[in-house]
Amino acid sequence: MNKLDRGEHANPYLAGILLGVVLFLAFFLTGGGLGASGAVSRVQIGLLDLIAPLHVDKNFYFAQVAGGDKNPWLDSSIYMLLGTILGGALSGIMSKRLKLEIFKGPQITNNARLIFAFIGGGVMGWGARLARGCTSGQALSGGALLSVGSWVFMLSLFAGGYFLAYFFRNLWLPKNKGGSV
Repeated sequence: MNKLDRGEHANPYLAGILLGVVLFLAFFLTGGGLGASGAVSRVQIGLLDLIAPLHVDKNFYFAQVAGGDKNPWLDSSIYMLLGTILGGALSGIMSKRLKLEIFKGPQITNNARLIFAFIGGGVMGWGARLARGCTSGQALSGGALLSVGSWVFMLSLFAGGYFLAYFFRNLWLPKNKGGSV
């Protein structure tokens, strides 16, 4: 029985090296780095183009991606996103960890956890569009290019996470005799 069969994760140093190799190959093969928000945006605009092509042609933002004869589906980012989803699923299947579950602490209900996750995902998605890039694109690709904005973004993201963790930590920790942690 190997480590992954026992529910353990890969060596973080090896995983970091492999991520660096994947990032290098993404730049080398596609001319662009890693990131998911651009691909998600292209999928959304591509679906909108199937339903309302005239609306796409009239909107400057949408037309840049799918206006006229442009095909939003012929972008390498879509295939990297698809590969990420399929690769993650394959990894979960191979390690016998693929299952539907809700990670939460004992102080929160499943419904509240899902609502918080939905709100957080929405805020992150809106922020990714506002910042013109998602966390992976900003941190990995921008950070690898030593972009000052990407480094400021990541430091701000971690600082915000640590700040908010103080307020939400009681939802994840068990109650002690005094009532709260």
